[in-house]
Amino acid sequence: MASMMRTGVAELPLHYGHVPFWLLNRMKKLSSEILTIIIDEYGSEELLKRISNPHWFQALGCVIGHDFHSSGITTTVCAVLKSVTKPEEHGLAIAGGKGKFSRKTPDEIDKISDTFNLSTKESEVLKYSSKMSAKVDNTVIQCGYPLYQHTFFVTEKSEWAVVQQGLNTEDKTARRYHWLSDHVKCFVEEPHDAIVGDKFKENVLDMTAKESESCRKISTDLVKDGMNKIKKDFLSLRPHYQKELREFFGQKGKELFVDTIKMPRKVNWKALEKAYNFQPKNYEELIAVQGIGPSTVRGLALVSEIIYGEVPSWKDPCKFSFAYGGKDGVPHPIDRKAMDESISFLRDLLEQSKLEKKEKLNALKRLRNIIPE
Repeated sequence: MASMMRTGVAELPLHYGHVPFWLLNRMKKLSSEILTIIIDEYGSEELLKRISNPHWFQALGCVIGHDFHSSGITTTVCAVLKSVTKPEEHGLAIAGGKGKFSRKTPDEIDKISDTFNLSTKESEVLKYSSKMSAKVDNTVIQCGYPLYQHTFFVTEKSEWAVVQQGLNTEDKTARRYHWLSDHVKCFVEEPHDAIVGDKFKENVLDMTAKESESCRKISTDLVKDGMNKIKKDFLSLRPHYQKELREFFGQKGKELFVDTIKMPRKVNWKALEKAYNFQPKNYEELIAVQGIGPSTVRGLALVSEIIYGEVPSWKDPCKFSFAYGGKDGVPHPIDRKAMDESISFLRDLLEQSKLEKKEKLNALKRLRNIIPE
């Protein structure tokens, strides 16, 4: 199975409205030139690496004209890139998108596979990678950001990257996830890199964390042991079977005890039965079973914690935010230090690019010296 890594997460405030046509048209033209130059100079693999880098992705959005900090930068940049990408010319294709377009990803991957002459096995791996990257961020990490955007980038060598985004309707923010088909061997254990941030959610169930390893194993073993045992464990934790400690403290109890341990109202028993018949070898195979959703994952994790003492991670894995702020103080005053760090990062990239060009010129000069007149 192809490996991957999620290389960044960003929290972004929602901004409503549409990009005006005059700007969108220019964004497409500029994006086309940038994309072509990068692929010509460094190859499509390098473009995937840059797309999966949150700093570079945000900078690209600003360069092509979407120069404000919002959730719209994700959907706009991905849509613009998809519209100007030419698979035969660039060796790169893009599937998926926002809302209903995200659900067309498997069919589009089939068409991309035909264009790049990929094998059936390679096509299936790509579709599995698309499915699992979305399911991990929707189900295995439960932070209140259901996905509504999924964009899948594929090269002619079947390398891939994912940029996807979820929406939190309560605080009107969005969270973006970046994936790259490299380095990580498993979808469900520590698939993040370069994740930093200043805004966190409380009591986030993160089954991908290293600390959740034992909980993942217990969850898998519970399913493999059979339905009767699981149902018995679930029922023993229902409110009418077991009172919460906070109930003995009345109103004060609500303030004393954090509501982290809360059993889901529904569990997909049919999916669990399907998983039992399948007998998954590991947690990834369990998660891949159709119907295993957030409630079922959470229920198994809580049974593992409360009955068997294997505690999952409840820490929010999001550690990266692009929130430099805005000139009007929205969402907060500009963070000058954060901006200076990004400027330094981009300047280093430019200097590196200049050095590479200089080395190429020197190589051409040396080559010219050995060619006869």
